[in-house]
Amino acid sequence: MKGPTWTAPPGILIIDDEPMGIRLMQRVLGAAGYHNLVTTTDPLQAATLARISKPDLIVLDLHMPGFDGFDVLDALEGIIEPGGFLPVLVLTGDQITETRRQALGRGATDFLTKPFDTSEFILRVRNLLQTRLLHLTVREQKDELQKTLNDRDVELEEARLEVLERLALAAELRDAETGRHMRSVGELSASLATRLGVDAQTTEIIRRAAPLHDIGKIGVPDGTLLKRGALTDDERDIIRAHTIVGERLLSGGCSALVQMAAVIARHHHEKWDGTGYPDGLSGRAIPFAARIVAVADVFDALVFDRPYRPAFPEDVAIEMILQGSGTHFDPAVVEVFRSLEWVKASSPTPLRCAS
Repeated sequence: MKGPTWTAPPGILIIDDEPMGIRLMQRVLGAAGYHNLVTTTDPLQAATLARISKPDLIVLDLHMPGFDGFDVLDALEGIIEPGGFLPVLVLTGDQITETRRQALGRGATDFLTKPFDTSEFILRVRNLLQTRLLHLTVREQKDELQKTLNDRDVELEEARLEVLERLALAAELRDAETGRHMRSVGELSASLATRLGVDAQTTEIIRRAAPLHDIGKIGVPDGTLLKRGALTDDERDIIRAHTIVGERLLSGGCSALVQMAAVIARHHHEKWDGTGYPDGLSGRAIPFAARIVAVADVFDALVFDRPYRPAFPEDVAIEMILQGSGTHFDPAVVEVFRSLEWVKASSPTPLRCAS
């Protein structure tokens, strides 16, 4: 079975303070078919040349005056990327075990004793380059596999979100107003988040998570959800339970979007003064995204007809939101809401935010 091959000639960086030694290696390597060579007699240039030429193998003379091979090995340490493999063939006339052990500890891969046999030199170069090629091939395959897995994770998450969104929109089959309301709350929540200084990525998560805030209403009986007129205490408790049902439907998600949607579903009816439900949270104990959605949810509900009451005029609805600052709503969110530019819309939505 044929192994991996180079798509471009492998590069070799030669560092030796003796020009004669460099010329010898150039001739030997050239005769063996290796022509992509970079050389230097100045070890101080080694790290710079390695960074620029990006070699597949470094041939390094260990004993050089001044900045020696050990110093070069230390300088090369910062060139090799984490998880990378750049073989270094050290040339040395030193037979002392401690010298070799020290060189290995600083990043040397293999040794060849000077003066060296040219045939052995080529064999070691070939073996080290083959090891380098195998490493690059495995890393490339690993990167491709990781990309495939990431793409699959994205596809699975998108599929799950689509199921959840369709489940939320299933309420529209019973109550068209609920489906429209879900979409509108998402857009208004995103507008508020942007003006509150939330970063673009988190704002997009809020925009997609907010429409699922009422997903728990899928579990509310039609007779209660669509009832015209005042609700009894028991019916009100059933309606309020949609927050807990919604969280259960969304719980267990791995993505930040589904996790945020679960938090919003449970807490978008909490109130700043602690009189909301289901947990009676107050102030900043209420999750930030839920505080944003609370304003968007109530405002959009006010300006449209509900089974139990007609829509409020837009200016009245805005004033009701402003009056709820510090009691029902987070004052910071209301202040941003106040700053929005509201204009008449020609769509079925009578009022929209000019973002």
